[in-house]
Amino acid sequence: MKFIFPILAIMHVTIGWGQEVRLLSQTEALEEAMENNKTVQISGKQMEENLGNYRQTQAIFLPNIQVSYTGITTNNPLMAFGSKLNQEILTPSDFDPNLLNNPARTTNFATKIEVQQPLINMDGVYQRKAAKAQYDASQLQWQRTKDYIVFETQKAYMQLQLAYQGLTVLNKAKEAAQANLKLAQNSFVQGYLQKADLLAVEVRVTEVENQLQFAKSQIKNASDYLAVLMGSELHLVLKPSDSLISVPTMDLSLDYAENRADIKAMTYASEAYKNAFQADKMAFLPRLNAFGSYELYDNEIFQADANGYLVGASLSWNVLDGSKRFGQTQKSKASYEKSKLELEQYKLESQRTFRQAKRMLEDAWNSLELSKLALQQSEESLRIRTNRYKEGLEKTSDLLMAETQYAQKQLEYYQRIFQYNYTQAYLSFLTKE
Repeated sequence: MKFIFPILAIMHVTIGWGQEVRLLSQTEALEEAMENNKTVQISGKQMEENLGNYRQTQAIFLPNIQVSYTGITTNNPLMAFGSKLNQEILTPSDFDPNLLNNPARTTNFATKIEVQQPLINMDGVYQRKAAKAQYDASQLQWQRTKDYIVFETQKAYMQLQLAYQGLTVLNKAKEAAQANLKLAQNSFVQGYLQKADLLAVEVRVTEVENQLQFAKSQIKNASDYLAVLMGSELHLVLKPSDSLISVPTMDLSLDYAENRADIKAMTYASEAYKNAFQADKMAFLPRLNAFGSYELYDNEIFQADANGYLVGASLSWNVLDGSKRFGQTQKSKASYEKSKLELEQYKLESQRTFRQAKRMLEDAWNSLELSKLALQQSEESLRIRTNRYKEGLEKTSDLLMAETQYAQKQLEYYQRIFQYNYTQAYLSFLTKE
């Protein structure tokens, strides 16, 4: 949570953006993020790619059908004799050695339909299983990406709430500083206050004004980040319509979710590596495929006076492919073993992160309660010192210190609310199945 304080310290914004301001609820922000976020859309396209890869593996079951139409003209002895033979127009005179050796120009038009049907391809079966597991993993990754964008949008919205709350605090601090400056000026004119004390009050007013001016760009940065998550244009300054208040405490009895989408995705990814390893092992087995063709021939275009067919089966076995397949099998086995170790490591890290988040939530609640008490004490201290200062019973430096402390305690209080809400959202993200 260390990154929160620098944001909080500079989120002091004055009114007057120079840009149109859009009021936005958290519900609207989440809806637009789910509809327009580019990271979610990219993850969805990756899932579609994997679906396409999986559908390609249907080729191990479905036939491959090709249709071709060719036309040739030749005086090549072998081609000319074969063309006439296919056209079924051979006569006894075609066996004359002179005609066989020096045929006349022969034309042949052929229509051919080829069918190849896989029968047994065990490596292809496991490749299909690997592709299916990869697709299932990408589906879960897409879902987890959406969960993450929801969480990130909630966090960005809360940061924007915190920024505008800082604006309110510092505007009030500016009003108080200006009121004190007016008192100091009157006291100085009457001779009750030294020049150094008056300058100290003026410095305080200048400090608050500088903070407000500098924080304007920081508000816009927070707004731009939320707009990017929403897939929105950056020409608007977003302003939350929901107030920054602490949300009810979630059920702390929730336990670590083994069925979380990202963990299941890694499980499927490991399964994909396992099937890829099995496919490489099955590549050592023979393949059985059936094939057939039907052919039409004629010496005139778009005619088919002769036909023929061919049907057969092929049992092929690549006995030795150098050491390529051995190396590929070794590689896929190592990839599978590595994926199992990565999955176990990820589960351990997820458990540790979950346990840490639960402790963070407890700490955030305690900090919120203590910060609320400190805010009440600093407010009372400032009230007493202000009244005493008006009566000339308090030093200017003590008043300025009390005023600065009160502004800091307000900012710290709202920061604790942010931390508490953020930690609950984070814990919900970690436990979402």
